[in-house]
Amino acid sequence: MVRDMGLFDGLLGGRANRFDSGNAATTAVELTKRRPRISLTKQGAATGHLRINLSWRMRTSDIGGPARQSLLRHPLKALKPPEVLGHGQSMVDVDLDLGCMYELADGTKGVVQPLGNLLGDVNAPPYVKLSGDDRFGSGSGETLYINLDQWNAIKRLLVFVYIYDQTPAFDRTHAVVTLYPSSGPRIEIGLDERQPQARSCAVVLIENVKGEVIVHREVRFVYGFQSELDHLYGWGLQWGRGYKSKTGR
Repeated sequence: MVRDMGLFDGLLGGRANRFDSGNAATTAVELTKRRPRISLTKQGAATGHLRINLSWRMRTSDIGGPARQSLLRHPLKALKPPEVLGHGQSMVDVDLDLGCMYELADGTKGVVQPLGNLLGDVNAPPYVKLSGDDRFGSGSGETLYINLDQWNAIKRLLVFVYIYDQTPAFDRTHAVVTLYPSSGPRIEIGLDERQPQARSCAVVLIENVKGEVIVHREVRFVYGFQSELDHLYGWGLQWGRGYKSKTGR
């Protein structure tokens, strides 16, 4: 029986979990338009915890940055690339969030995301857990954990990124989603397409194809939020407006 979960529905679990971080391999595989697909099963990485991390930085050229300096006084400045700094409180307030829509083999559907405190569970359905909410673009970013040892219970997962504060800013951030399998190289997907009006992006679709773990790069930007991504991929969930609790640094 299919049970659609809305934005404010709770998830089973909630007990503290310890996660495998996966191997931080020195090499990386980049999924691109020309090479959008990879099989974790074929590379022997379809077990353990798949770690998916979102990190982003702000470009100073897009947020004001330091005052311009004369090239006559500093001629070497012309050869120096624009400085990229980590997002701080004094900069433009951009809050990128990582989320995941899931569909299990028994037909259960839902979402794991910061809004509504829907953080999931890695040891019980949906076998997806969000580590927390990074509101400032720190080095650690936001991380999802997927329990691939329960892969037979999962049909498909859509990992997405959205802007919580409703300010379109994908064109001002350098965002990267990185997958860390339990073995083998990490997998990187850059959100580097300039979409100044977009508020959400479907990043990667992970599907169970006859038991095989298939990762497919999507990088499809939309002007709306989760409900628009839901419609695009035919998830069929019911969505309502959600908020985060206030916090300070």
